[in-house]
Amino acid sequence: MINSTQVSYFTLSAYFHSGVLKYLFFMIVMSLYLLIICGNVLLIVVICMNRSLHEPMYLFLCSLFVNELYGSTGLFPFLLVQILSDIHTVSVPFCFLQIFCVYSYACVEFFNLSIMSYDRYLAICYPLQYNTRMTHSRIRVLIALTWLYASILCLVPISLIVPLQLCGNIINKVYCDNYYIVKLACSDTTVNNIYGLVVTSLTILCAVTLILYTYIRIFKVCFSGSKQTRQKAVSTCTPHLASLLNFSFGASFEILQSRFNMNSAPNMLRIFLSLYWLTCQPLFSPLLYGLKLSSIRVICKNLIFSSS
Repeated sequence: MINSTQVSYFTLSAYFHSGVLKYLFFMIVMSLYLLIICGNVLLIVVICMNRSLHEPMYLFLCSLFVNELYGSTGLFPFLLVQILSDIHTVSVPFCFLQIFCVYSYACVEFFNLSIMSYDRYLAICYPLQYNTRMTHSRIRVLIALTWLYASILCLVPISLIVPLQLCGNIINKVYCDNYYIVKLACSDTTVNNIYGLVVTSLTILCAVTLILYTYIRIFKVCFSGSKQTRQKAVSTCTPHLASLLNFSFGASFEILQSRFNMNSAPNMLRIFLSLYWLTCQPLFSPLLYGLKLSSIRVICKNLIFSSS
């Protein structure tokens, strides 16, 4: 039995020997990371530098893009080093730090998307009261609470795994995961499991209830409203719904493959499933919003062509 305070490193066993192909994988992952950085930074700069975009929807989008940069940085630099490395180990403090980054990224993303659905609900269902209900001070409070609440939620499980007694230090993934460390424990993990189950269930239930309620009301107004109302709803809600479904799809993959034994599945498939929600969301969100929202699209086009 090994006490977690005596473990100096964890071994990530999901990596496999790829020979010279590791340089190809490195270039692919590096390209994806650069695309994520360029896309998200571009839209953050566009929103921050143009006062015409200092509206609730775009400020929530800015928070979303910042979070996707944060989540990607919590994964990709480490992943790039591990791809080139022949010894796939990570120190305990860094492992806990990566768990915090990955989990807090997921929480902020989910909360941010939930608040954005509420914002669209107010804009479409209560257009005359929108500016009085969604003030700049309220936006700042909502964004701050999103990040603060997500940070607290993710600090608690890390504090619960620190005193655990571990029977090993091998994590069958390409990055650190709280659930896999709990599975290594020899000591009682009842508190860890109860906290994870209760908090995850309540958080998802509350967020999904809010999203479903807002979209039911939005669809109701669209079907009974004018053509202009329907066009406004479609133009602003389509990228949000696509982003929400993409993130939910990836997160569901991650939960299913973590909770169920998928050792019979090909290693490449398991790696792809575990990385999908951390890669595709930051990659496609700027593309979705940049193409679908005309205000951002026009400013980006002017910025690119004027600089060239």
